[in-house]
Amino acid sequence: MNISAKIKGIQYRCLLCKELREYKLSDLKTALEKESSFILKVDDKMELGMSRWVSPKRTRSYPYERVYNTLGLGIKKVTIIPIIKDEGKDGDRDFLQWDTISLMSLLGVYVIIAYYTDAKKSMKKYANKITRQRFDLKYIKDKITNLISYQSDALHWNLKQTDEVGMIGDMAINSYVNISKKLEVQMHSIEKAQQRINKLKQGRESFINLSRNLAEKAQKRESLSLQASENLEGEKGEILINNFLGGIYYFVPDEVEIIDDNILITEAKHTKRGNLPSMSDIKDGLLRMVIFTNLENVEINDKQFKPIPRLKLTSKEGFDETKLSKRQKKSIEKLRNEASENKFELVLK
Repeated sequence: MNISAKIKGIQYRCLLCKELREYKLSDLKTALEKESSFILKVDDKMELGMSRWVSPKRTRSYPYERVYNTLGLGIKKVTIIPIIKDEGKDGDRDFLQWDTISLMSLLGVYVIIAYYTDAKKSMKKYANKITRQRFDLKYIKDKITNLISYQSDALHWNLKQTDEVGMIGDMAINSYVNISKKLEVQMHSIEKAQQRINKLKQGRESFINLSRNLAEKAQKRESLSLQASENLEGEKGEILINNFLGGIYYFVPDEVEIIDDNILITEAKHTKRGNLPSMSDIKDGLLRMVIFTNLENVEINDKQFKPIPRLKLTSKEGFDETKLSKRQKKSIEKLRNEASENKFELVLK
């Protein structure tokens, strides 16, 4: 089911954001090592809501949860995303895509496109794999310093960052060459990585086109996958979302169902153990609710439908609220309030 939609702006109130620890700028290294989201106290007047991505790929390490936890803050929100994450020849390699930056712009989040400069050799069975990768701390501090006095919005900052992706990509590749020599670990093909970075040097449009082509292919693959364990009831669908920032987003809801002039758009989270999916899964779903609750002009074959976003949480054991812990019950209460305030349906089964 191919669906088109538009987003003119974002209105959403987050209620499940966790309480974040505060760190001084001088303690940034510790914060990046210990926290996925935190408040950075730059000076007596300036604070930043910070989050960091482990990988540029959106399906690894719950980056949406990390960003979600900063969205409720009434301060400037910043997220750090590596342009490349290479785990070594025996691991994965992921590259940053344009639509990730565009989505952050839509959410009002400032992006620092960064790169790793240090790592440890994996002690597991893989000979050519690295772990505990660390960002270039001085580079990030310089970017934060620039952000402090930056007066324009996240969109303009992020567009400026994308103009530097070729240069940042070169620094990332050089770092991985050094890491490879230092740790005596084979990485993925440097030549192929350089070819991809060279395309980014051709300008923003080249970055957009490359990313969009890859995103569209990924959407097709995802729409063909069926996850029987998630108790899915509707069809798989593909949503192509346009926004006024020039962003195009490819989303694949877990369920799409048409009832009269309504279209139910469902994000499903499932657990095989316990009564409730993990909070990381739930918040990953909530960030999609931020998007789906702001959809307009939802169409299929030129026919308009009223979107009804739904977050469905399922358990193999069957949902039983009486078996929830006090903490889980409190979270469910907040989740129900968040659904009510932002006008999406919460399904527990």
